[in-house]
Amino acid sequence: MRPDGRQPHELRPVKIEPGFLRYALGSVLIEMGETKVVCTVSLEDGVPQFLRNTGRGWLTAEYGMLPGCSQQRIQREASRGRVGGRTHEIQRLIGRSLRAVTDLALLGERTLWVDCDVIQADGGTRTAAITGAYVALAHACLKLQREGMLLANPLRDSVAAVSVGIVQGTPLLDLCYAEDSAAEVDMNVVMTGSGKFVEIQGTAETNPFGREDLERLTDLAALGIRQLTAIQADTVARLS
Repeated sequence: MRPDGRQPHELRPVKIEPGFLRYALGSVLIEMGETKVVCTVSLEDGVPQFLRNTGRGWLTAEYGMLPGCSQQRIQREASRGRVGGRTHEIQRLIGRSLRAVTDLALLGERTLWVDCDVIQADGGTRTAAITGAYVALAHACLKLQREGMLLANPLRDSVAAVSVGIVQGTPLLDLCYAEDSAAEVDMNVVMTGSGKFVEIQGTAETNPFGREDLERLTDLAALGIRQLTAIQADTVARLS
């Protein structure tokens, strides 16, 4: 029995609240079980040096965990004077995931900044951030179209992510922290709404896993992502 009574193939309860912050171009609060992440999108004129005079835009992401988001206070990275390796990894993952479904040529030489801040953590923060950030990005793109700053929607597809793992020999979808910390295999899967993989991050925490396990876990992730994609689509439709 899972800590919250779910079946192995069940997601935690998912809630996406768009327009969560007043001043952001696009924003959502996403809740997956007890994990809660605020995702915002901002627009900035200009692009990194390597894209100047190309006519193409850029999209990049930042990620952080607020000090009170877990049982023990998390030190602000600004107070340490540097961003940690885990944060760098997650920021790059979020950016790659969103760029995979965005036509950057339609942005012009402008940068979309995506900020994901974890306000409560119970496992799956990076996957919740990707799923929520897509909706915040869709919200921002709709606003930019309405304001005439974009002639067409740059989003070619949707993108969502979920964790899967093997705990006590059983494949599980959408791990909470208690499951994640005890997992024999831990995996994060990012997929588009059309069913294509963007990234698979899989680690054997104890014994190596075989191809059959990999296929079972990716099939389980695909099941969850189809459900997340439907929730995203319903949320975005209500913004139109």
